[in-house]
Amino acid sequence: MNFAEPLTPGVLIRRYQRFLADVELADGDIVTAHCPNTGAMLGCAAPGLRVWLSRSANPRRKYAHTWELVETGAGVLVGINTGLTNRLVEEAIIQGVIPALTGYGSRRREMRYGREGSRIDFFLEGESGACYLEVKNVTAAVAAGVALFPDAVSSRGTRHLRELMAVAAQGHRAVVCFCAQRNDVQEVRPADAIDPAYGAALRKAVANGVEALACRAEVTPAGIAVQTLLPVVLNGMI
Repeated sequence: MNFAEPLTPGVLIRRYQRFLADVELADGDIVTAHCPNTGAMLGCAAPGLRVWLSRSANPRRKYAHTWELVETGAGVLVGINTGLTNRLVEEAIIQGVIPALTGYGSRRREMRYGREGSRIDFFLEGESGACYLEVKNVTAAVAAGVALFPDAVSSRGTRHLRELMAVAAQGHRAVVCFCAQRNDVQEVRPADAIDPAYGAALRKAVANGVEALACRAEVTPAGIAVQTLLPVVLNGMI
């Protein structure tokens, strides 16, 4: 996935009210940008970090700029726009980067399913049957190349795991795929210290037939693309 227009670099002044960020541009101007990430953004929202913004030509938008990338204190580029995650994974499926999810001739997005009124990110269909695919964006990481999800308590994420378990119990394929938009990680783990309920639910889901996959994206100011598969590590806590 390439950005349609060159991104504008700047320096983060502050992120606030979850969806807003003030950024100082290279010419000294200060703009307020939309922050398309509802998580805690651990390690990715400290004042003074370098960031990159896209700009919309839509005159109706209150904030023309959208925060897309950040360079962490360790010098790692991270894609923080959760709205791009499904597109990245879909491109990876089409290109065969995620072999476990190839072979489905039909893909439907945001199909309503389950008892709790959820929408599945992708409903895949093929000769081998159906696959319910839930995609999660990962930005948080700790030392030794470990990516963590979630970075804040996620009752919604736990609900999605319950729905996937119900799908698996009906004999359908159910998959949760963690997409790390940073290239410095080697595995994905549940963030038990942040949301122990999610970690417990993920382990229970996998024990009851839900598949857990993970992938890593290469992030540059020109674009983002999934390139590598990662293991999902469930033993131990972090």
